[in-house]
Amino acid sequence: MEQAKALTALEPFLALSKTATSPRAAADLIVQATSAPNTFVFAELLHTPQVQALAQSDAYRSHLQLLNIFSYGTYKDYLALASELPSLDDAQILKLRQLSLLTLARDRENLYYDRLQQALNISSARQLEDLVIKAVYQGLLSATLDPARQAVRVTSVAPLRDLRPGSIPELISALNKWSSRCTSTLGTIESNMATFRSSLATRAAEERAEEEKLRRFMAELREPDKSLESSRRGPGKRAMVDQAVTSAETMELDEPEEQTKRAGKRKM
Repeated sequence: MEQAKALTALEPFLALSKTATSPRAAADLIVQATSAPNTFVFAELLHTPQVQALAQSDAYRSHLQLLNIFSYGTYKDYLALASELPSLDDAQILKLRQLSLLTLARDRENLYYDRLQQALNISSARQLEDLVIKAVYQGLLSATLDPARQAVRVTSVAPLRDLRPGSIPELISALNKWSSRCTSTLGTIESNMATFRSSLATRAAEERAEEEKLRRFMAELREPDKSLESSRRGPGKRAMVDQAVTSAETMELDEPEEQTKRAGKRKM
């Protein structure tokens, strides 16, 4: 979003660059673009033929160098070459400090007041805090001030800085390192997940074995109970039938003897 706004703000200067037929006109265009309130990206203007032609002008080559600093440099870079570069007005100083803050914010673990004040050539903590607050309101970064620890806590930075020439190999190297860390982390996560699944499977098998052992134990406990219950209830139906048949047969055998005894008694 902020990048789109910055590109929109640069469009009038891109249109004017086509009419900048002299080195003086191109140099004036650079001053206007770097002083405008909402211009924060300068790569397209930097690569226009009219601006690049300043490299051949002894009188205005320094303006091309100044635009390079606004594109991807810092306020500290400007101070190191200040004697060779055009002077800056207050609007340009504020903008270059804000752009420098975006570059410094990449190292989010080291945004202490003393370091930022030194890098931005700011004399007081209050002045630094005002700079950060303005940058936040302009949408250049998301940050909070931590006066107790004398630090700036940055959570996000708008992608408004152009790439420094020769920085692409360094960027590719950083991306490759990041990719390697991601691959290593993913491998560790997958290994931990495999170990966790194996642990779950082992635990489930152990629980099933314990349940089976308990089931068998309970079954063994029930067997003596069944035997005891059977003895309390007495013989079963089949045993009672066999006993009845035996009694009937005994009675049939006893009847002839009884009849013989009775007949003997009558004769007497």
